[in-house]
Amino acid sequence: MYVHFFKRIFDLIVALIASPFILIAICIFGPLIYLEDKGTVFYKAKRIAKGGKTFNMLKFRSMKVNAPDIRLEDGSTYNGDDDPRVTRIGKFMRNTSIDEIPQFLNVLLGQMSIIGIRPDPLDWLERYNERERVILTVKPGITGYNQAYFRNSVDGAIKLKNDVYYAEHISFVLDMKIFFKTIKTVLFKENVNIDRDRK
Repeated sequence: MYVHFFKRIFDLIVALIASPFILIAICIFGPLIYLEDKGTVFYKAKRIAKGGKTFNMLKFRSMKVNAPDIRLEDGSTYNGDDDPRVTRIGKFMRNTSIDEIPQFLNVLLGQMSIIGIRPDPLDWLERYNERERVILTVKPGITGYNQAYFRNSVDGAIKLKNDVYYAEHISFVLDMKIFFKTIKTVLFKENVNIDRDRK
């Protein structure tokens, strides 16, 4: 009952409450993003949705125009503090997670949940083993178990293990723990970046 009904109600309530702040963020950061390198304000990332479908996950653009895609050995995205692809305003937005704010629009559209599993790039779909595919039964989230407790400090294998745990144990209590832990993690800027040399 929670997953199929109350979770969606929670998503809508939080997203609607956040709507004025989304507009304010667009008005403030939109011009700053554009003025730095005259590029687009938003970045549309192709990501895996519930059921293995594809959707465009919205973010404020934090990288320079036409920045190359850099992956770690485990296939996860590089998020180092010294990343030369990131703009000055982009670095601030990443440290404060402001770049994720447009995803509340994805929530309103029903493509994402406030709390779920951070959506992987499309090429990850072929990497999931049979058990890991349980994560495709859950809507991707703005935040999740990994983001709340580890953010960018764990590798792809551990991330998938945690995602499977969440998918198999999803509940209102777990979601509330993740929700409040996320607030603490963002406020104290815990585990923002990941080491390029991580094995």
